[in-house]
Parts: sequence; C-alpha cells; structure tokens
Amino acid sequence: MQSSLSTIDDYLDALPTERQQPVERLLTVIRAQIDPRFEERMIYGMPGWVVPFSAYPHGYHADPALPVPFLNLASQKNHIAVYDMGLYADPDELSWFERAYAETGFKLNMGKSCIRFTNMSRIPFDLIGELAGRIGMDDYLARYDATRPVRTA
Repeated sequence: MQSSLSTIDDYLDALPTERQQPVERLLTVIRAQIDPRFEERMIYGMPGWVVPFSAYPHGYHADPALPVPFLNLASQKNHIAVYDMGLYADPDELSWFERAYAETGFKLNMGKSCIRFTNMSRIPFDLIGELAGRIGMDDYLARYDATRPVRTA
C-alpha cells in the first residue's frame, strides 16, 4: 500500500487489522538488526530505510533529490512485501537468502528485490531480521557505487 501518510505510525494505523501485527513484527525484527546508520522514514509511500544525505550527498541515481533506498516494507493489495536492494545489488547475498529461505520450508515468492508474503502465517520473521542486518551501510554504498549507472550531462 503506497500512501500519502507522513509517519510510520500513521501508516500502521491505516492498515487492515489483519496486516497490522505482521507489519509491526517485521518492523521490529528489521529495526533490531539493521545498521543504525540507515535512516528510517516514509519513502515511496511506505516505511523504508535509506542512506541519509549526510552519508551520501549525491542522492539516488534515478532521482538525486531522494536518498539512496536500501530496504522498504509495504502492505500491498494481495501481499506484504519487503524490498531489499542489497539482494538486487549482490548475487552472493541473493544466493545466501535463497538457501536460507529454502531451509524455512516455505516457498519463496520473489522478484529482483521484492520478497512477497501472501500467507501471513508463513513469514520467516527471524530470517528477515537477519537479512536486514547482513549488509552495513559502508558495504552497501560500495556495492551501490560499483553498480550504479554513470550520469551524463
């Protein structure tokens, strides 16, 4: 659910009742593990963690007015999604995640950076927390700089 709400608390309050607990629990496990230098904020109409401009003043290559996104969490129409740009940027990280997810016994439903959960009782919360903490800001920025397109004037 993309929204125009300005705070994460407002976003949570606007969720359907059956989505509030799983999204709150995902927020909790992510917050407990993610590098604290990432800034938590509403971005793209959903809760997210970004590289603050104080750490990377160039901004996001697709829109330099925005900070570089790292991880987002959204309640969509038919699923809850975790968008992890670290998986998108690092094939080794993706391989680790696919192996770790297989060990949960649940079927992985995923796009390039989007992990979709259609069954709220099958969210591997601990694994998502671990995923959030695997890449620190310095490593993420090194990967981002190595793979981002070069802007030309």
